[in-house]
Amino acid sequence: MTLFLAGLAGGIIGGMGMGGGTLLIPLLTAFCGFDQHTAQAVNLIAFIPMSAVSIAIHARNGLIKPKYLLTVALPAAASGVLASLLAMNLEGGMLSVFFGWFLIVLGVFQFGSAVLGPSPRARKKSNRVRE
Repeated sequence: MTLFLAGLAGGIIGGMGMGGGTLLIPLLTAFCGFDQHTAQAVNLIAFIPMSAVSIAIHARNGLIKPKYLLTVALPAAASGVLASLLAMNLEGGMLSVFFGWFLIVLGVFQFGSAVLGPSPRARKKSNRVRE
């Protein structure tokens, strides 16, 4: 039941756009007894269907620009492979520390974005999209 609830919580948060891994990985390690490597592997596997649904929704809403697809997808895939290789070669404790720092930086960024609002550059870009 704990695994089901962890997966449900990660899926709901992922569906909201926050990134289910920010919740799923800590839930799997803290409450389900998974080691860091296994939790991250489960998260990556769960990411596949969630990203496929997200891409379909964004495509249906006209938010994907095909001319930029390869310039984004290829570096993302390459960095994903490199990060996976790095993660496989780190011990679990060090991987947990890096993930913890990632969550702290992400939290500070999210908090700053919420408090300060969008940057002037983002506001200008948003205005151009609406025009």
